[in-house]
Amino acid sequence: QVQVVESGGGLVQAGGSLRLSCAISGDNYFIDRTSWYRQAPGKQRESVADIWRSGSTVYSDSVKGRFTISRDNAENTVYLQMNSLQPEDTAVYYCNVNRVIEPSDFWGQGTQVTVSS
Repeated sequence: QVQVVESGGGLVQAGGSLRLSCAISGDNYFIDRTSWYRQAPGKQRESVADIWRSGSTVYSDSVKGRFTISRDNAENTVYLQMNSLQPEDTAVYYCNVNRVIEPSDFWGQGTQVTVSS
């Protein structure tokens, strides 16, 4: 099993920055991908950024150039640096861990990000 805990959310003005953390513990040897998702009120959960075991990264078009996903292997933590935040970035942000073995999918409880205009 894998435990996932997000932190770092909060209230920020438009144009500001936040850094989210995703602390991963437990049986993390078979992790293939760690992702950040977000869900705004009344909307479906959407993918924001992925980081693969190889270190390669993928971003959604809406955050490309503003958000950066990174990983600290020693701390078993994945980060999401969010710059130039806009009100449309307001959402609950979730960390997802995907393994190559079953059970494969683990989610954190989410952290609220609110961007005021």
